Amino acid sequence: MSSALATYESFLVHNVSTISSLESTLRSITWILPGRFKDAELASEALSAALNVMSMYHDTLLTKFVRADPKYRPLIPSSPHARYTRAWSDKHTQYKWIARALQVIRYAELLLEMGLRRKVSSRSRWRGIVLLEFIKAVLRMVLLRITRRPLLSSPVPEREFDPSSLPPESDTSSPTLAPSSPPSSLPPTPEHLRNNHVALPVHPLLTPPPPTQSPIPVEEYLLPKALTTSSVKSPTSLLKPLSSPKDWLAEVIYILRPLVYVVMLSSGRKTNQPLVTALAMELVSRNLRRIPTPSATLERSEYAQRDRDILWYMLRGSIWETWTRHDCSCSLLGIFSGFVKDWIPLIDEYHYCKCSLDT
Repeated sequence: MSSALATYESFLVHNVSTISSLESTLRSITWILPGRFKDAELASEALSAALNVMSMYHDTLLTKFVRADPKYRPLIPSSPHARYTRAWSDKHTQYKWIARALQVIRYAELLLEMGLRRKVSSRSRWRGIVLLEFIKAVLRMVLLRITRRPLLSSPVPEREFDPSSLPPESDTSSPTLAPSSPPSSLPPTPEHLRNNHVALPVHPLLTPPPPTQSPIPVEEYLLPKALTTSSVKSPTSLLKPLSSPKDWLAEVIYILRPLVYVVMLSSGRKTNQPLVTALAMELVSRNLRRIPTPSATLERSEYAQRDRDILWYMLRGSIWETWTRHDCSCSLLGIFSGFVKDWIPLIDEYHYCKCSLDT
C-alpha cells in the first residue's frame, strides 16, 4: 500500500497542472448536471463530493512536497488562515484528524441525504440528518476544547497556491533561472561578427511605445509587501483564546444552532418556529461575541464570513417559500434562468441544499 501511495504521489507531482485542470473541468460539470437526466442531481453530488475529498488529499500531498523542497517555498504566500490551521494540525494530532473528519462530513452530507431520501422514509431521513448534525456539533465542541479559540468555518488548511504554478522537474536548467555554475569558457565569437562595431538604427516598429499611464507610486508598490503584526505572530496566536463566559457562550450557541434547527424541523410541523429560533440564536451569538481588534485580521475575516452566511436564511422556511422562490422563478431570464430553475427543486426537497457551509 505504501508503494502504491508513493507512486501516486510521484504521479501527482509530475502531472500537477493536468490534474488541476481536470479537477476544475469536472467541478464545472457538476453545476450543470442537475435536471439533465434521471438522478442527475445524485450523480452531480457524488462527483462533487469525490472531487472535494480528492482535492483535500491532493492539497495535503502538495503541501508536504512543497514544504520539503526549499526552492518551492517562495511560491507559497502563506495566509493567516493557512498558518493558523496548519500550526494546529502540526501541533495536535487529534485536531488534525477531527478537522479532516468534519470537512469530509460537510462534503458528503448532501450526498448522504439524497441516498436516504431514495432508500428510507421521510422520518428516517430526518433522523439521519439529526444524527449528522449531532456528530458535527460534537466534533466542533472537541475542536473548541482543544483550541479554546473561536472556530473557523474551514478548520483545515485551504489551497493557497495554484498547483499549475509549480515548475516541472527537469534535468535541464530553466531559462528563467541563473545557472548554478558559470560555464568554464565563453563561446568563441563567430567570424562574421568580429569586426561588426557599428550598430544598426532601431526600426520604428521595434521601439517601445510611450507609457500610457503614470508609474505606480512607491507606497502602493511597497504596502502589499510590508510585514504586518499578523506576519510576525506565532501561528496559534493569530486568534486570541476565549476569555470571558460571554465569549464561550457565543461560540457554544453558534455551534448548537444547526442542531437545534434540524431537531425542530424533524418534528414535521409546518411552522416558522424552527426558522425564527435558528435566526434568533444566530443574532444572539453575534451580539455576545467579542469585538476583535483591528490587527486581528483572521478573527475579523471569520466574523465577516459568519455575517455573510446569514443571507442563506433566504433559502429557508417561509422566507424561501413566499418570497425568494417566487423572485427566482420570475425575475431571471435566458440561460441563467434555466440553470437556476434546475436547482429550485433541489432546494425544495433537500435540507443541505439550502444551508451554508457552516451548518
